[in-house]
Amino acid sequence: MCRSSGSPPVHESDHVSTPSTESVETSVYIITSGGRKIPAHANILASASPVLEGIIDSWKKHSRFDKTILIPGVPCEAVEVFISFLYSNLCNEEEMEKFAIHLLTLAHVYMVPQLKTQCIKALIRRLTIENVVDVLQFARLCDAPDLYLKCIKLIANRFKPVEQTEGWKFLQNNDPYLELEILKFIDEAESRRKSTKKQLQAQSLYFQLSEAMDCLLHICTEGCTSVGPYDKEPNKNRAPCSKFSTCQGLQHSIQHFATCKKRVNGGCVRCKRMWQLFKLHSSICDQSPDTTCKVPLCRQFKTKGKHVNNKKEEARWELLVRKVEAAKAVSSVSLPKTKKLEHQDYEQQEQPRSFREAMNCHVSVAC
Repeated sequence: MCRSSGSPPVHESDHVSTPSTESVETSVYIITSGGRKIPAHANILASASPVLEGIIDSWKKHSRFDKTILIPGVPCEAVEVFISFLYSNLCNEEEMEKFAIHLLTLAHVYMVPQLKTQCIKALIRRLTIENVVDVLQFARLCDAPDLYLKCIKLIANRFKPVEQTEGWKFLQNNDPYLELEILKFIDEAESRRKSTKKQLQAQSLYFQLSEAMDCLLHICTEGCTSVGPYDKEPNKNRAPCSKFSTCQGLQHSIQHFATCKKRVNGGCVRCKRMWQLFKLHSSICDQSPDTTCKVPLCRQFKTKGKHVNNKKEEARWELLVRKVEAAKAVSSVSLPKTKKLEHQDYEQQEQPRSFREAMNCHVSVAC
């Protein structure tokens, strides 16, 4: 509780060490809402706050003798901490724990940016489910965008428990506009999250297709454990390559493609996927049709691929090719890091299944 104004206590601002006795004398009194009088120096207040400087300058213009400044609506102790900060530029953790909200308000009203920054940092560290709605409202009133963003993100991430707090119920009854703003932010954040997730999934599939192209070229030119070019016998004792999970799935598909009897009539889904892979390779292969590429059907697709009647499917295919080429370029730039991550990814997921998903989702154009 504030002490009466009749017997003002000695405040630390009364003992500021200065060379002259005259400067030690206080010339201003801060009056709190409880009637507490806090002595202060006009020149120090004016140098710390442009708002207080304007008030003090107005006294000089109007020759006012009753030099008091009223700071209502804030606990007396919070005002004392505020005045102490104007002198020392310091505020300890215990004071922030008790009066961070009040100090933020005072720092905003009297334009003390150093104190405002400290209050924002202290409030961010102390955000909880119970106080986040109250802090959000103060952040909005005190023009603290960083604090506001932290609060609204916490509400969006933990909306169900926040919805049960007294602060949220009070907000619903008294500030429907802010409630609508929060709900709109949550909806937009969820939309962005879904969109980002979809883009990352698509990007991952393009990287898988790019890797499949590398593996297909590797199998058809160098050979791997069970499949190789026609002029080279595969070495089963050969150590697995760096992308063996994808390589192994492709080797099984190539072996199936070579012996499948349903392929002729177009009734084998697995053969269709392999056929599309051959076509995708021919679309990104940089060798001319006159040269001999060791990947099957590459030359045939290059010579016949230009005759496409369906413009929509042609545009989709060209988009797929561009995406895979871009993924291949990115992979080549970050190759050392990618190789390190590949082995971790292969241990955590079944790569052949991911490869099939890539083919199903993104290579859907008929050959």
